[in-house]
Amino acid sequence: MSEKQRKSFTAQFKAKVALEAIRGEKTLNEIGREFGIHPNLVGQWKREVQEHAAGLFEAKRGPKPADPLADPEKL
Repeated sequence: MSEKQRKSFTAQFKAKVALEAIRGEKTLNEIGREFGIHPNLVGQWKREVQEHAAGLFEAKRGPKPADPLADPEKL
């Protein structure tokens, strides 16, 4: 018997599918059919995005880097 290899999806593809699911305009089944993946994956990726979305805003932002083209006298 030959074993099936698992498909690997890029982060960009997963994000696209998850955002489509978050919009809520289509069901998970419809999205899965459209992208050729199982609806369970759609739901899993949607949950991952929702759980980790807050982390995008938690990072402390430092000062903006100085513009190398700016006039030193203005600084």
